[in-house]
Amino acid sequence: MGGLTTAPEGAVRGGDSRRSVVRASWRPLDMVRSSLTWRSAAYQLVALMAGTAWFTILVTGVALSTGLVVIWVGVPLAALLLLLWRAGAMFERQLMRGAFGVTIPSPYRPLPEGHLLKKLKGMAVDPATWKDFGYFALLFPVTIIEFTVSATLWSTAAVLLVAPVVVALGEDMRIQLGDWFTYHPQNILDAVFAVLAGCAVLVLAMYVTRVLAIGHALYAVFLLGPNASQTEARRQQARADRLQASRARGVDAAESERRRIERDLHDGAQQRLLAVAMDIGRARAKLEDDPEGARALIEQAHTGTKEAIAELRDLARGIYPAILTDRGLDPALSGLAARAPVPVEVNVDLPERPPAAVESIAYFIVAESLANIAKYARATRASVRVEREDAWVVVEIIDNGVGGAVASPDGGLAGLADRAATIDGMLIVDSPPGGPTIIRADLPCTW
Repeated sequence: MGGLTTAPEGAVRGGDSRRSVVRASWRPLDMVRSSLTWRSAAYQLVALMAGTAWFTILVTGVALSTGLVVIWVGVPLAALLLLLWRAGAMFERQLMRGAFGVTIPSPYRPLPEGHLLKKLKGMAVDPATWKDFGYFALLFPVTIIEFTVSATLWSTAAVLLVAPVVVALGEDMRIQLGDWFTYHPQNILDAVFAVLAGCAVLVLAMYVTRVLAIGHALYAVFLLGPNASQTEARRQQARADRLQASRARGVDAAESERRRIERDLHDGAQQRLLAVAMDIGRARAKLEDDPEGARALIEQAHTGTKEAIAELRDLARGIYPAILTDRGLDPALSGLAARAPVPVEVNVDLPERPPAAVESIAYFIVAESLANIAKYARATRASVRVEREDAWVVVEIIDNGVGGAVASPDGGLAGLADRAATIDGMLIVDSPPGGPTIIRADLPCTW
């Protein structure tokens, strides 16, 4: 699943591929190819109609409701107007996302329980409602400026670019900007210069469109979005919810691991040791009467003991490998790479050893990823990178396989996400069909 992101809470969710106008590329060719440029231009060219409509609605509605309040007709009219601009603000937030790729969270307080009048009163005393009013009250002059600048640049570019066609048809063409500039192409050569100028104006129009879009997005975020205190409160609440959810998943994961260990001990090593004990008991009973039979039983018990030791060693490695405790991540990951069926390049660059929890999670993320590569990826090579970036340990596994990795709720990738979430880490999986697959874990770490 390409672009899959697992956030600190460990939930697997699809990444949003839309880029905001602030983060988008500013190179001319990229701006031409980007739909964001044309969405922004289209919004700015038609936004004047919305600004004019809202200015008319608000001026008329406020005047009528104020004038008719003495006979009580103005009260329901004012309530209707309030609901109208609140609904318009909700639509405008979605429009900002579609036009500029900017997500504006809802800033409203929870509505009180009770009848309709109580809810209307809650809306009326909510500061966000009046910020919505301010947004629409100022939208008319804002969109006039945006429309004037955008329309001038785009129309000028269009006229200059079609100059050769106009001249070739024998039509008279004159471009005049005020009293200080007049351009009157007489032949095709003059028109070619107009095309060059038109390309320059087109690039300028795209840059100005981006700047105007950023300005409008900031204006919308300021008036239609939550204030700083609301944003901080929501951030703290989201963090608390993440931590609570990740700790719960950590407890579930630990309980599941405990049951797995019990099951492996019962079905594996315990049964082998029981068979060893029975073989030794039978051998002791035959020592005097059947020495050769006793010898065979002892050999069988010896073999069973070695198999039980090997199973216990594998089980212990699955809990926490001894090499990780003794020598650290680099040798432990090198050991994993040596056992992988495909060539794996390992690069560990850590100035000091991270805490044991970080080392353990990083080790098992790499181990599970390499196991998935061996089972499903059909890859011919892979690489593992572990390094320190600020206060994070970054673990990245890349393979050149077929891609298409899917994070099912009970699958291995979701389990890796839960491991990372137990220390408030993040797991990102980018696995488009056809590959390559990139698994990146950002694990918080302080020394």
